[in-house]
Amino acid sequence: MPDYRAPIRDLAALAGRPLFEPVAGWLRHFGGSAPPDLAALNAALASLPAPPRAASGMPLRFVAPAAAGDGEEGGYEERIFARGEVETRPGNWHDFCHALAWLAYPRAKRALNGRHHAALLAQRAAGRAERGAARDAATQFDECGMAVVSADPALLELLRGHAWRALFWQERERLARRMRFFVFGHASWDALRAPFFGLTAKALLIEVGEPWLAQPFSSQLESVDARLAGMFSGDAAPARPRELQPLPLLGIPGVVAENESAAYYDDARQFRPSRRNRPKKKGPAEAGPEMEAEV
Repeated sequence: MPDYRAPIRDLAALAGRPLFEPVAGWLRHFGGSAPPDLAALNAALASLPAPPRAASGMPLRFVAPAAAGDGEEGGYEERIFARGEVETRPGNWHDFCHALAWLAYPRAKRALNGRHHAALLAQRAAGRAERGAARDAATQFDECGMAVVSADPALLELLRGHAWRALFWQERERLARRMRFFVFGHASWDALRAPFFGLTAKALLIEVGEPWLAQPFSSQLESVDARLAGMFSGDAAPARPRELQPLPLLGIPGVVAENESAAYYDDARQFRPSRRNRPKKKGPAEAGPEMEAEV
């Protein structure tokens, strides 16, 4: 069942919420109870030591949406590639969160833009109308992606195996010491303003050594940005959506108060087992009394 929480609008309050750490500094910088205007967003870009660029090398800037018929062929990502223009609707939380992603992960966002552009060129060359699996995977990560970083391979295996109760409850203390969660997807940040039942991220898993966890958060964030950029610039990029690991965000300790109880993780509607661990459906010959009665 969905949670009908009122969305958090205070930017400083959001900065203190779990999973907003990569953009907490920017949320405090902007302040207030509404998304900042284009001038403030572009001033934030200009304040960076190395302002972000599109994959084409064009300097990035946030602009109002194009009028109908005035967009770049290929849509939103192509306008970014060709002109460096990121369409941003005034007062729109989803678009504001997208702007925050560019501020937090400039290298990875640039690599993703290049991934979109290359996939679009391949699509055109093949004469296909459909977007294709590579673009779908890039879009899913762009919207609801997360980097899960761990110095403990066993914890990553629990995640791969969808062993949610073991990962989030039984190994709770170990997880706090040896695993970090970095939200990347702007749609996820928007949704986390009012978390709802079943909210899920699509994760890429990164294994690191113990010294990495001792670094300051700012250094960790720069490292994640660089690693994601490397993935999406090369052969390690997910070629299809199924290569991204589903991760129920509300199971991460501290994200919602409800997950302070072990019973919270018993709900298989939200904490689904992996396909290989799900019980097989009975056929008619194997059906028990209840199934036979339904038939």
